[in-house]
Amino acid sequence: MHYQILARKWRPNSFSEIIGQQYILTAIKNGFLFNKIHQSWILSGTRGTGKTTFARLLSKSLNCNTGIKMYPCQICSNCKDIQKGCFPDLIEIDAASKTKVEDIKELLNTVKYKPTKGKFKIYLIDEVHMLSKYSFNALLKNLEEPPKYVKFILATTEIRKLPKTIISRCIYFNFKEISIIQIIEHLSNILNKEKIVFEKKALKIIAKESQGSIRDALNLSEQAIMIGGNEIKESILTNIFNFLSKEQALKIIISVFEKNTFNVMLLLTKIYKTNIELSTILTKILEILHNIIIFKKCFKNDNYIESLYQKKLLKISKLIDYEDLRNYYKIIVSGIKELKFLPNPKIGIEITLLNILSITQKKNKF
Repeated sequence: MHYQILARKWRPNSFSEIIGQQYILTAIKNGFLFNKIHQSWILSGTRGTGKTTFARLLSKSLNCNTGIKMYPCQICSNCKDIQKGCFPDLIEIDAASKTKVEDIKELLNTVKYKPTKGKFKIYLIDEVHMLSKYSFNALLKNLEEPPKYVKFILATTEIRKLPKTIISRCIYFNFKEISIIQIIEHLSNILNKEKIVFEKKALKIIAKESQGSIRDALNLSEQAIMIGGNEIKESILTNIFNFLSKEQALKIIISVFEKNTFNVMLLLTKIYKTNIELSTILTKILEILHNIIIFKKCFKNDNYIESLYQKKLLKISKLIDYEDLRNYYKIIVSGIKELKFLPNPKIGIEITLLNILSITQKKNKF
């Protein structure tokens, strides 16, 4: 049975399906509207934000048999071949494996030949920052004076490594990381269509772990589906990523604020018996402490707060002085920095929390 992974199955087939890159789409739309199609583009941004997909869609728009337009027909042979990855005039190169100047020169020797099937011959060079200095020099001449039937699309995750001479000869688009809200919404739509049961909390975890990458979010969802048997649950993701849940972290924080040293150590002992990555404990506590500080400074009541968890954070924020919260934050940040120098992360976690307990002025009851 042939199975297509979610990241490939739900790859955008049209510019209208691209998520979170509105200013780039506006620029492309105006380019087609006013017939100002540039010869060369640089697409920069973190992995999984749509650079390669964008390049292929641009190739469709330029080579569609029905004409040059932002939204091609999708049914002509050119559109279908580009979709399948077998269009002869779309030449995709992985610069990571073609770093030598001889490789680039051999490739650029084909520029003089006109396209065999489409209107334009398009060179898509992925991870272009991996090219050598001499390869960039060879590419430069072609970027300056390419034939009218040639387009260059350079994709990179590290724009700072590209020579300024290359950047100055291209239209530069910076692909932004996709927001957590956009990723959750996108995943929800896909999972509903796939008839996958999911918890909203679980999607939030996936969105945060994917760090702005739609592709990573879909791959993590796939992993959770395989383990959960067609379901995506928060408990499954906690085991996959081996991190502390916010509920567990909040129990530790409350015990610290209550000056209950015994309970803090008891909670830590229980955590040590699980498969939780110990280095994430202080990070999760820091994250929640940051949220408490925000509630302390920005919210006076719970009129705009919906979840019981957030209401609990607001209540805690009202009982702790701001200066104390700042001091706790600094201690945890310092503790996280020191973890890498310690023989065992347990030492750093316990000493950090004991340091906070030692400066807590009064017992609080939550």
